[in-house]
Amino acid sequence: MNPEPPKDVVVDDRKINISNGDVNGTVVKLDDQLGAGFSDVEMKKIISEKKEDCSLNSVEVNKIGESNAKEVNHQIQSNGTNGYNSYMPAIKAQAHFPKPQPPPQPQPELERSQSVSLAESMPSIGKYIKDRSTTLSAAIIKRLSSLTEDGEDFVVKNDSLNLEVTEIKIPGVKVIVKLKSEDERFDLKGRITFFSRSNCRDCTAVRKFFREKGLPYVEINIDVFPKRAKELVERTGKSEVPQIFFNEKLLGGLVTLNSLRNSGELDKRMRELLSQKCPDGAPKVPVYGFDDDEDEEEEEEKDELLGIVKLLRQSLPIQDRLIKMKIVKNCFAGDDMLEVIIHHLDCGRKKGIETGRQLVQKHFIKHVFGENDFEEGRHFYRFLEHEPFITACFNFRISINDSEPKSPSFLADKLARLMTAILEAYASDDRHHVDYYRIRKSEEFRRYLNLTRDLQRVDLRLLSPDERLAFFLNLYNAMAIHAVITIGHPEGILDRRAFFGDFQYVIGGYPYSLSVIQNGILRNNRKSPYSLVRPFGNGDRRLKFAPAKVNPLIHFGLCNGTRSSPTVRFFTAQGVEGELRGAAREYFQNGAIEINLDKRTVSLTRIIKWFSADFGQEKDVLRWVMNYLDTTRAGLLTHLLSDGGPIHFVYQDYDWAGNL
Repeated sequence: MNPEPPKDVVVDDRKINISNGDVNGTVVKLDDQLGAGFSDVEMKKIISEKKEDCSLNSVEVNKIGESNAKEVNHQIQSNGTNGYNSYMPAIKAQAHFPKPQPPPQPQPELERSQSVSLAESMPSIGKYIKDRSTTLSAAIIKRLSSLTEDGEDFVVKNDSLNLEVTEIKIPGVKVIVKLKSEDERFDLKGRITFFSRSNCRDCTAVRKFFREKGLPYVEINIDVFPKRAKELVERTGKSEVPQIFFNEKLLGGLVTLNSLRNSGELDKRMRELLSQKCPDGAPKVPVYGFDDDEDEEEEEEKDELLGIVKLLRQSLPIQDRLIKMKIVKNCFAGDDMLEVIIHHLDCGRKKGIETGRQLVQKHFIKHVFGENDFEEGRHFYRFLEHEPFITACFNFRISINDSEPKSPSFLADKLARLMTAILEAYASDDRHHVDYYRIRKSEEFRRYLNLTRDLQRVDLRLLSPDERLAFFLNLYNAMAIHAVITIGHPEGILDRRAFFGDFQYVIGGYPYSLSVIQNGILRNNRKSPYSLVRPFGNGDRRLKFAPAKVNPLIHFGLCNGTRSSPTVRFFTAQGVEGELRGAAREYFQNGAIEINLDKRTVSLTRIIKWFSADFGQEKDVLRWVMNYLDTTRAGLLTHLLSDGGPIHFVYQDYDWAGNL
């Protein structure tokens, strides 16, 4: 079959060949990232009341001669690829193309004073080129639109980006025209603001409504900005959320919003209240890095042992020593510290030893080998900031947080609320897509980073088993988001090692990586896939935080930022078990298991293969999985298990690409 001859478009007597992105045999570079067989041209369709008065010559399809093609190619080579030439090659005008009037040529006797007239005439050339460029662009759009008569247009929607465009298919060229939404057709000069909380269904509904309508809004989450809760009560007389404001006027909550939408009065109210610029009396937009910071600093309490710690840092001889045939850096002798404490407090030896143990329990100091809390004798210790792992921890800046450690329950709850607010603001509704770039720039994430410093010396022993489980699940998911922002998605083998093993936080005086949390804590010190050693050695004090029994559901609550991992979520201590069951049910119903009854094949997520020690034998896995399947799949699985025939297991490929 002979290839279809190239199509030529004549625009204002200029001939343009459009065939698979070529112009007279020369590739037209329309995007930095071209597709395999076509070029993408994105044009925005602008709705305007004023129509430009520009005359367009008729557009027709002709065949460009071979000589013209050579001229075009020659001109492209001479112009190079800078500027607009890299997107649309220059096309030589035909003989009958109207020629511009050249500027007056300078005469030999031109005087200095006469050069002004020549300079004044130069803008006419720029104006001419601009006018012809506008005419050419308009003609191309008109021609491309007319070519769609033979094709069929279709609308493409992206729910995660709230984008709706019309895609026009043309052989060799794809034109995407963004349409203005109905609410963009009138000018909104004001500001929509609403107060919210994390994990609030009504707030989620309000947020979804504004996104679907394409309306910009400012959200003030009082879990992120707790001091704004007082303002909410002052403005509305109540503490319930959501509360929506159009400029400084209180609209109400979700019920009011639905009522106005159903009655058709919402657009009218928006035009009335949002047609004017937002006044100073409206709720203020949270300011990055400043809002509530002073109040937060006032809440920090000085540790009662801080005075002794500062004295010890200044008085003790800190140096490298050879201990048990090992060089231990930046350490000091315990008996030296004891003498300083006794002298400073003017107390007996028993009181001095007790104070030393308190310093260890609050993670100011640690035994160099972790052998004891604090004992009298020639033992060696070092300050937490001198631990070898500390500079590799991403929640450590230039010094240890010396403030009085906050309650671990308070920190765990605040961590979950902050990260939930981040997901609600910067992830798609189904949590399959996360906008890491906007998270990195957000005030919520800045506050999360500040919160992580409070985890340096937190006492995790005070958490209940359910609180501890929720805390480590949430910490893993939060650290994964931080790791993606900092070092990127784990696509290659070396990337995965850095992602899961080298990205660490110091929590309660000890280092925790993603691998340590998953395999050392949540899996009770089991080997990670393809590893020969356990995360913790004998006597590691982090082992006391691991649950007594491994719950296989944890694997469906951990998100590592890849497409094949479970969707990212954060858990509550009160409902963590039920929330994990819901996460597993969602994961299996979204393709983590496929059943082919004819071939007697079950295709399972590779997570089950990697962590088979947590799930048991393959047929036991199927009986376990059945609790999280819909009725149809559970019936198919029951049939396979009950007839006694063989079952073939297949494990799906794991997609390491990012969940962007």
